[in-house]
Amino acid sequence: MSLHLDATSTLHKWRPAPAAQEALRQAFLGFLAAREDACLRSCAAGHLTASAVLLDADREHVLLTLHPRVGRWLQLGGHCEPSDTSLVSAALREAREESGIAELHIEPEPVQLDVHPITCSLGVPTRHFDVRFVVQAPRGAKPVRSDESDDLRWWPVDGLPAGSEDLAELVAAAG
Repeated sequence: MSLHLDATSTLHKWRPAPAAQEALRQAFLGFLAAREDACLRSCAAGHLTASAVLLDADREHVLLTLHPRVGRWLQLGGHCEPSDTSLVSAALREAREESGIAELHIEPEPVQLDVHPITCSLGVPTRHFDVRFVVQAPRGAKPVRSDESDDLRWWPVDGLPAGSEDLAELVAAAG
């Protein structure tokens, strides 16, 4: 199955409770229906990305990355790659790459959707249609910062860093 077909199928099956998330789900499905290239970063109109809300074994801490381009603490994740066959595998790949933790467990249904403007690797303003998944680390997991991060740190789920208040709803939904 292609990533585009998987993304469409995943979002068709998912039924979020909040009305705002249902509205976003419908918008994502419309974008996927209109754009065969919606999962490719070369799609200048915007493209799907896959994120991971990485929680520790007790679900008391979330691993955040200090993103070098954005300059703030964010959940792990990023662009889908041509080798990705599903949104779940893309989110899990990103979580492994950015956390340095190999043994991760991902929940197969999205936890949240988000659309945000960004200037990414294309060098022009675009939008990320971000599909977010919950990922859990094993007990005692020690993250290792990658070159894609200025810092990498566990934060209490109820004590997120200043400037990341917009992540509170996502982290709460993941818990």
